[in-house]
Amino acid sequence: MKKNKVKEDDGLVREETQGISHLIGESLKHYDFAEDLGRLIIHAGSRASVGSIALTSCGLALAAALVAHLVVGTLPIVALATMIGGSLRYIVLRLQKTRRLARFDTALPDAIELMARALRAGHSMGSSIEVIAEQSPEPLKGEFALCFQQQKFGIPFRDALLAMNDRTPSNDLRFLITAVLVQKETGGDLTDILDRTTQVIRDRIRIQGEVRTYTAQGRLTGWILGLMPVIMLLLLNVVSPGYSQILFSDPFGQKLLYAGGTLIVIGGLIIRKIVDIKV
Repeated sequence: MKKNKVKEDDGLVREETQGISHLIGESLKHYDFAEDLGRLIIHAGSRASVGSIALTSCGLALAAALVAHLVVGTLPIVALATMIGGSLRYIVLRLQKTRRLARFDTALPDAIELMARALRAGHSMGSSIEVIAEQSPEPLKGEFALCFQQQKFGIPFRDALLAMNDRTPSNDLRFLITAVLVQKETGGDLTDILDRTTQVIRDRIRIQGEVRTYTAQGRLTGWILGLMPVIMLLLLNVVSPGYSQILFSDPFGQKLLYAGGTLIVIGGLIIRKIVDIKV
């Protein structure tokens, strides 16, 4: 296969194999959802392309529809299975993004302390970023290394920092970048600003942990209430095979299933809204 070099928004050049996924990506690039999907791929740290994600989602949707048609056969269930199958790849990307940001935020305070020590030792701001790139774990290592390389290539320091924040939408990183840029404009002791920034970030992480502890019971309640009807239905069919077949074959039973599923989803969303406390 031929290979084509595709220029990304962050200034890097990445090789992408020309094939059906490349053609799909090219045909979708004019749509807003493709731009949002590309941004999500960057935030998740994935090496996939928009075309490959779209192709995989279509394949999963068709496979789920085929299985639902063979097992159940009712059109609404097939449609629901198709939606779930087509959304799996997107859900995986969202989970990857969440885990990546969690690792980034956890390691960021230590990186800021390392930057402050490097500045006290006489390093420049660019050199301190290189120190972080050399001694920090992923994903900090890759992001700060890219930021340092961009500065070496002539990209202004401010633009390199803002590009890193675009690739990693962390509130703590945004707070750090704002503090550094404000110090560049107004002056002041940067090491003292970094120390205070580290303390604020550590306090926020501590409070987030306490909030998750206090809301753990609510999250567990949501999972139990959402999964219990499904588990009970499965257990009833294991104990007495065919006991609930009428729910899937009778029109009124199907309406009850749809109503029950809708109420479960609404209840889960309400509980999630209650326990989702922003810090």
